[in-house]
Amino acid sequence: MHSLSGRTIYISGSMAYDRIMDFPGKFSDYILPDKIHILNVCFNVNGLTEKFGGTAGNVAYTLSLLKEMPVIMATIGKDYDSYFDWLKKHDISLEGIRTIDDEFTAGAYITTDKSDNQITGFNPGAMKYQAEYRLDEENPGTAVVLIAPGNIKDMMSYAAVCRSKSIPYICDPGQSLSLWDGNALREWIEGSMIFISNDYELELVMTKTGIDKKGILRMTQTIITTLGEKGALISTHNSNERIPSAAVSQVLDPTGAGDAFRAGLLKGMVTGQDIETATRMGAVAATFAIENYGTQEHTFTYEAFLERYRINFGEL
Repeated sequence: MHSLSGRTIYISGSMAYDRIMDFPGKFSDYILPDKIHILNVCFNVNGLTEKFGGTAGNVAYTLSLLKEMPVIMATIGKDYDSYFDWLKKHDISLEGIRTIDDEFTAGAYITTDKSDNQITGFNPGAMKYQAEYRLDEENPGTAVVLIAPGNIKDMMSYAAVCRSKSIPYICDPGQSLSLWDGNALREWIEGSMIFISNDYELELVMTKTGIDKKGILRMTQTIITTLGEKGALISTHNSNERIPSAAVSQVLDPTGAGDAFRAGLLKGMVTGQDIETATRMGAVAATFAIENYGTQEHTFTYEAFLERYRINFGEL
């Protein structure tokens, strides 16, 4: 893998508001199985909290804590004010974000009951539109691109531009997988630098494409498979290396761990680290997200990150 030292990180993905509600009872007490054909239920919740989210926003946020200045390529809706204020506070560029004036920002409405059951409604809103950032104007020697779940046309078109200009890119299908067919997935992965997913998503990709892991490794240079508390597996044409997870002080919310992991990985790559070290940096970044509720609620200094890396893996 060629050195990516000093390159600007571009992130294609989503921006969203996560609106989280707490129901003080149990859904099962109000959803009657023999009446589900005429379901009409109202849950009175104990208020609502709004968190910043979306794959591009989450990765960019953690990268800002790691002293990087990524460019987000995504859309946002007419309710952009508070999100833009948040990004500006963390010195994250707005140049690649397209505002859709007649849509709301993508939003997840999550209600959790006392048994930790969840009912979620998702409005794609502005994410239905492409970002339209002209990545093809970038110098291929100065850019690296993460293509994370977001607008499906963006995911495909940015990969095509990267291939045509020899810009290294990472395929991260995540929750977008239900939208892909096998042929499109094969075309998307072909020519990528890294394919990253969890183990379930990798199995789904192999099923959809009809290609086994060795076949996928003929299409991409490296597969990184995240395994939760078991760490991550780096697979290349001739090796498999397990990277252990980093220790956490408490597990509060694993939701944003994957995006934080990707931020740490990218930080390692653009600072000239090898893929094993970069993956360890991803494992360390993930711990900060796991220790906090929400995907952009964690905070740390770069010095604290380096110290946590040292405790887990030795000097960086």
